[in-house]
Amino acid sequence: MIRAFDAFSLPVLRWLDPEDAHRLAIQGLRFLPPVKPRTDDPKLAVRAFGLNFPNPIGMAAGFDKSAEVPDALLRLGFGFVEIGSVTPKPQAGNPRPRLFRLERDEAVINRMGFNNDGAEVALRRLAARAQHGGIVGVNVGANKDSPDRVGDYVKLIETFAPVASYFTVNVSSPNTPGLRNLQEGALLDDLLGRVIEARERVRQKAGDTPVLLKIAPDLSLAQLDDVVQVARSRKVDGMIVSNTTIARPSTLREEMRSKEQGGLSGRPLFRLSTRMVAETYVRVEGAFPLIGVGGIDSGGAALTKIRAGASLVQLYSSLVYKGLGLVDEIKRDLTSTLLRTGRDSLSEIVGADAATLTAEDWPGM
Repeated sequence: MIRAFDAFSLPVLRWLDPEDAHRLAIQGLRFLPPVKPRTDDPKLAVRAFGLNFPNPIGMAAGFDKSAEVPDALLRLGFGFVEIGSVTPKPQAGNPRPRLFRLERDEAVINRMGFNNDGAEVALRRLAARAQHGGIVGVNVGANKDSPDRVGDYVKLIETFAPVASYFTVNVSSPNTPGLRNLQEGALLDDLLGRVIEARERVRQKAGDTPVLLKIAPDLSLAQLDDVVQVARSRKVDGMIVSNTTIARPSTLREEMRSKEQGGLSGRPLFRLSTRMVAETYVRVEGAFPLIGVGGIDSGGAALTKIRAGASLVQLYSSLVYKGLGLVDEIKRDLTSTLLRTGRDSLSEIVGADAATLTAEDWPGM
């Protein structure tokens, strides 16, 4: 079914404006038959953040911003889905056009600006599917015009705790002016402190909801030192490495499109984001697990990210070029790797290459 969907949809969607294609993909998934997903190989199961993931492949935030199709994505074989970024109030985002394909680079640039239907609508949708099971995380962000951005995060934690499998605190989008400043020492410490306090306040009625921090790949190593120190001292449950980059590699072939403002994702981000996973892994020292994101477009790329230090991985941009069949392809490759090497689980190779990667020359951007 997935192969047939990809064969029909990919050529059609590539002819459309990228944002129109995205909207059409969401609508198509809303009408996906309620087919039971194929059972994953037990060797792919991952225990992280106190949650049991059937496989390590997640849909990254940004695709299903307002929780319209999380169950359809889970039925397509994802081990978990992250919706959002959700903001307290509905937000239109930046003016169109704001989403661009770099076809020859298998990359995407976006400057969406946290467009979403708002917390009330997303909460209603998640509450309606609460009995369906599956791991659905909620990526939270601040409204662009908010007078109290930290307060926005606190409000969202309190609102979504009963229906979220985990939270991702997104302070790394480059498309909301000033948002990335919240990654800086004292500001980040205050934010995470208040977020964790909010989580603890609602724990009795909502349960223990893990809190993850999502960071940019453009941090210096000194900045990363500070971020990890704050994350560890505030006892977050994990980190996601990384968001899109504002850098533009000299190797990009789509020269005109590459000049568009916004965050770059897809294949050109792979080396930088993987290096940042490794750098984060060695600094975290096992205090909590990592999710690796950025340029994963094959089983080999997923394996590299895991060996760099990621317990779980997320996809998005590569699906534009490879289709939804990529999810099963990656799972097959990971399973065959485990069988070939005689290992029982992916946890045995998490971070195996981290020290080696951190000793290499910095990846050129």
